[in-house]
Amino acid sequence: MSKFQKLLFNILSGKADRNFNFMDLIYVLEYLDFEIRIKGSHHIFSKEGITEIINLQPDKNNKSKAYQVKQVRNMIIKYKLGEIKYE
Repeated sequence: MSKFQKLLFNILSGKADRNFNFMDLIYVLEYLDFEIRIKGSHHIFSKEGITEIINLQPDKNNKSKAYQVKQVRNMIIKYKLGEIKYE
């Protein structure tokens, strides 16, 4: 199982929302071909064909905020993202 698959499983399971590493969440979004724009501590993600944007900020311990992991999970489910790329 690849790193992406493990992280995607953790996001979709919903069991690690409070303890999800911020850089891992960025990795997942970049793997899903989201474009990133950084403005201060805000990491803003957008993708062609998706109307919503995702605005992320790390907490004090460099973890993702639980509600932001939930936003990413909802977007993955809504737009059926996360198919495994075979290279």
